[in-house]
Amino acid sequence: MINEKLAQIVTPQLPGPKSRELAARRGDFVARGVSNSTGVFVAEADGALLKDVDGNVFIDFAAAIGVQNVGHCHPGVVAAIRAQAERYLHPCFHVAMYEPYVALAERLAGLTPGAFPKKAMFANSGAEAVENAVKIARRYTGKTGILSLENAFHGRTYMTMTLTSKVKPYKNRFGPFCPETFKIPSPYCYRCSAGTGYPQCGMACVEKLRHLLKTELASDNIAALIAEPLQGEGGFIVAPPEFLPAVQSLCREYGIVFVVDEIQTGFARTGKLFASEYYDIEPDLMTLSKSLGAGVPISAVVGKAEIMDAPDPGEIGGTYGGSPLGCVAALEVIRFIQKEDLAAKAARIGAVMADRLERMKERYSVIGDVRGLGAMRAVEFVKDRRTKEPDAAIVKKVIGLALQRGLILLGAGMLGNVIRFLPPLVATAEQVELAMDILEEAIGQCVE
Repeated sequence: MINEKLAQIVTPQLPGPKSRELAARRGDFVARGVSNSTGVFVAEADGALLKDVDGNVFIDFAAAIGVQNVGHCHPGVVAAIRAQAERYLHPCFHVAMYEPYVALAERLAGLTPGAFPKKAMFANSGAEAVENAVKIARRYTGKTGILSLENAFHGRTYMTMTLTSKVKPYKNRFGPFCPETFKIPSPYCYRCSAGTGYPQCGMACVEKLRHLLKTELASDNIAALIAEPLQGEGGFIVAPPEFLPAVQSLCREYGIVFVVDEIQTGFARTGKLFASEYYDIEPDLMTLSKSLGAGVPISAVVGKAEIMDAPDPGEIGGTYGGSPLGCVAALEVIRFIQKEDLAAKAARIGAVMADRLERMKERYSVIGDVRGLGAMRAVEFVKDRRTKEPDAAIVKKVIGLALQRGLILLGAGMLGNVIRFLPPLVATAEQVELAMDILEEAIGQCVE
C-alpha cells in the first residue's frame, strides 16, 4: 500500500540510482525493440499512483496505456484473482471448461450495444482480438478484403500492424504486409483532408468511402470494416456524430461486417461504458481488452451470434484465451464499474481536464487543439496555429518535465505532437488538479 496521496519525488534526479541499476541489467538481457517511456522501475502501485524502486511517487496518467480504469491493484480484483488461484489456475477451456468463461461471455453479451443475440470468445491481447474478428468476418462473409481508417492503431501482429497507419515505429522495415487490406479516410477534423473542416466539409470522408466502394474497391469482396470510435494512438481523434452511423449504414448496404475496436475506449473510459454509445451504433462485432482485466491479460470479440458462430470448432481460440484469472478479474472489473458508476466519474474527471486544458489553450499558443471524450483527453501541439505545423519536440520536453515533477504522461499522434491523458477513473480530485498544475508548469517552462 502506498501511503502517499500525491506525487512525491525524493531522489535528486530521475531515474533514481536503483532504477538506473536495473536499467543497466535490462540493457544486457532485454531486447532493444521493447520500448519504455519513463526509465523508472515500479515497486508498488495503488489507485492512480505508482511508487518506484527509489521511493519516488508518481501520479499515473498513462494507466498502463489505458489498462487501469479501476485503478492499480483494485482490492476486489486482487481478491478475485487470489481466490481463483487457490482453486485452479489454467485447465485450458479447450480441454476442460470452467464457469467464469461462460459467465463473462454472458455478461458482455448483455452489456455491449445491440438488441440482438450475441456471443463472445476470449483471447489474450487486443491484437489477438482484432485478428480473431478479421478471421470471423472472413469466415462469415466468404470475402477477404478488410478496411481500416487512416490514423488507426490496432496492434503489432502482422494483420493488426497492416491495419495500423503509423509507419514508425510500428511498421518500418517489417514488410511485406497482409494483402487485401485498404485504408479509408479518417475524420481528423483538426486536420481535415478536405481542407474545410467540420461541419463545412459535408462529411467528405464518408463521401470518399462511398465513392471508393463504388469505384476503386470491389465492394462485393470486402469482408469487414474496423474502426475505433475515438482513435487512440492516432491522437485521440474524436469522430463527428454523423460519421460512425454513416459508416455503419454503408456497411449494411454492401454486406460488410462492421467491427468497432473499443480496446482503449471501453469500460467507462469515455464517460459511457462503451464509446459506441455516443454514436447510437450497434456494431456487428466489438473488440475489447486493456481495462477489461485490470492488468490480467484478457481480450474479447463480442458480436452477433450468427457471425460469431460462423467458424467451426477449433478454428478460433488459443491455449491461454480466456484464462480463469482473466475472467474473474474481468467480472470484478465490470461489477465495480457498475457499482461505483465509474462512467459518471470519468465524465467528471473529463470535465475538469477539459476546462483546465481549454484555459491552457487560451494562454499558450503552442496548443493547437484540445479534444476527447470523458477521461480520454488529448492536447495537440503546434509551432503555429495558422499553419498547424506540428511540434513533436515540445511534446517530448513537456512529458520529460512533467515526469521530473511526478506526473507520468504519454505521447501520441501520427505526427508525434499529441499528449494523451488516461488517468485511472479512481483518481481523486486533488490528484487530477495536481496533474493539471504539473502539466501547466511544464508547458510554461517550455515556452518561457
